Amino acid sequence: MAKYKLIYFDFDGGRGEPVRIAFHIAGIEFEDERLNFAEFTAMRESTPFHSVPVLEIDGTTVTQSNAHCRFVGKLANIYPEDDLQALYCDEVLDVIEEISHRISPTMSMKGDEQRTARGKLVEGTLSTYLRGLAGLLKRGGGKYFANGSLTIADLKVFVQVRWLRSGKLDHIPKDLVDRLAPSLVQHYERVAKDPRVVAYYASRA
Repeated sequence: MAKYKLIYFDFDGGRGEPVRIAFHIAGIEFEDERLNFAEFTAMRESTPFHSVPVLEIDGTTVTQSNAHCRFVGKLANIYPEDDLQALYCDEVLDVIEEISHRISPTMSMKGDEQRTARGKLVEGTLSTYLRGLAGLLKRGGGKYFANGSLTIADLKVFVQVRWLRSGKLDHIPKDLVDRLAPSLVQHYERVAKDPRVVAYYASRA
């Protein structure tokens, strides 16, 4: 069996979290290397694009979190075999990446600069993306985004919605998702109660 190591930051969220959950669902052991910021700074230039997550497969380095999601999603049987359903799944993965890319530049901002930038996000792009995601969920049947069952796309949305509702993002109201896209909150709660997801977090505890 291949040897896997996922290198990402030491918190239960972000781009690495859906892959961690998927490995657990697949029943595949992997090395979960968790970095603090100082450790990442020390090793970042050793990565191909100076970023994480990085997935090592038998010592070979692979980058790009959505590629990781698809690969491990297939191992866990939570990535659609049907081409159209796979397309729907990929679409959602990319939407969440776009949301992350919009928020990321504001993480290093302070004070009024951050307040202004995030205010524009809330009123514009972020609201558009949340409403759009709710539409994609409806297209998928209302419970899951693709295949009529839990896929890696659902895990990625679950992690993102949890972050947006956490209150940890200053100047982004924690009830924004609840107000604009309540179906995404229902989806979040559905995924959170999935026995496979519950088992993953129980293993973390």
